[in-house]
Amino acid sequence: MVTQPVEKGIERSAEQAKVAAKSTAQAAERTAVAAEITKDSADRRTELAADRTVFAAERTYAAWVRTGLAALASGIGAQKLLEGVVSNWMVSGTGSVLVLFSAFCFAAAVWRQVFVGAPPPRPDVHRIPPVLLVVLNGFLVLVALAALVSLWFGPP
Repeated sequence: MVTQPVEKGIERSAEQAKVAAKSTAQAAERTAVAAEITKDSADRRTELAADRTVFAAERTYAAWVRTGLAALASGIGAQKLLEGVVSNWMVSGTGSVLVLFSAFCFAAAVWRQVFVGAPPPRPDVHRIPPVLLVVLNGFLVLVALAALVSLWFGPP
């Protein structure tokens, strides 16, 4: 008689252990799913950050080129604007400095875009091909040098 209540207690404990095991297994599954979602979310945030880095580098490149074009136009315009107002050596000097600064900006734009330092995480977006940047900015440097020659040896 004493063994029957003990057996019922053991059976009840066994059933409770089975229920607890099922609950633990379900909790483990939910935890695994949540961990996978969190990992995917972190990976996606990293990819999006890499995309933003690429876009920021392209904006910086565009700013260097824009500054170079403005300096080039200012250097060429300085000759006409300052002609007759100040001495010729000052006109040539001002134009030369501005045109040389534009050539520097074109070279710096490519340098900053091609040599980015530590490689960022792999972005989803494509970068501008470095060959295209070198060709385009090389042409702009040649234009700046031609403008410089024109400032020095062109008609006064």
